Amino acid sequence: MHLCYIDEAGNGQTLDPARPDAPPVLVVGGFTVPRAQLKSLTWAFLDVKKRYRPQLRNAEQLSEVIQHEIKGADVRKNLRAGNHNWQRAAMELVASVLGILEAHETRILARVWIKEEGLAFDESGVYPASVAALNETFQAQLAHEHSRGMMVLDSRTKVKNAPNVHCVTTRKYRTGGDSLRGVIESPVFGHSDTHALLQLADLVVSSLLFPIACNAYLNDVTWNVHCDDAYQPLREQFGERLKKLQFRYQDPLGKWRGGIVVSDRRTRQSSSLMFGPTKAITVPAPAIPGQPGAPVPERPETEPDGGLPLVP
Repeated sequence: MHLCYIDEAGNGQTLDPARPDAPPVLVVGGFTVPRAQLKSLTWAFLDVKKRYRPQLRNAEQLSEVIQHEIKGADVRKNLRAGNHNWQRAAMELVASVLGILEAHETRILARVWIKEEGLAFDESGVYPASVAALNETFQAQLAHEHSRGMMVLDSRTKVKNAPNVHCVTTRKYRTGGDSLRGVIESPVFGHSDTHALLQLADLVVSSLLFPIACNAYLNDVTWNVHCDDAYQPLREQFGERLKKLQFRYQDPLGKWRGGIVVSDRRTRQSSSLMFGPTKAITVPAPAIPGQPGAPVPERPETEPDGGLPLVP
């Protein structure tokens, strides 16, 4: 059996210069973990919390350690506005989070939505669509692993929670068969202060995927507080590790799906930007007639994205 923990970063606010603090992206995502690794991953995460919140080492009750949250928004703030020590601690925390995910057979999955300036963003439609897509990826992984699983979503409000469940329930019980056979039940909801691994999902989404997306797809939006060059090191140092943590699969038509999928209707760029800056490659050029061996400027080209699908 596998468990899948999902959280979100961002909201439905319109991206507009009048609101410089409006999130320029919405990320819905998290990770899957085998049941056999569940307890070990939880303890490893609690150790990470104690390392970066020394006051927790003297906690008398385990519940104190579990309830104390390290929020991804605070990690981003330390990267943007903190001194050198705070920035270094933030990077080390993210590295530790990735380290325990890599050590416990987890797989990261997410939908990343890039907003367009001045256009309304339908969060009420995008969020359920994201959950439905993540369940499809989860199902593909469960089929690959010959496993069963359940998804746990970070609870918001009843009005916001319900549509996220219905979109999965109807797929499981509609006439014609269950397309999510490995997912044993519709998503359930938990509160992050009582579910340590929902806190870990928050750090994955809010301190890693959200800032990387802001840097990769909106670095020209200088008036928004979230579009900051301070996030560039996240992309440079951890992008390749993120790429390896994905679960990717091919559909019946041979198209690659799953993993971290970006919908960029602003500049129509590939999901591969999440995993590091585009590299320039050298293309051999013919010699100029009459000047054998004369140097010719290199022509940068976009590095192939290894089969990752272009966003619509």
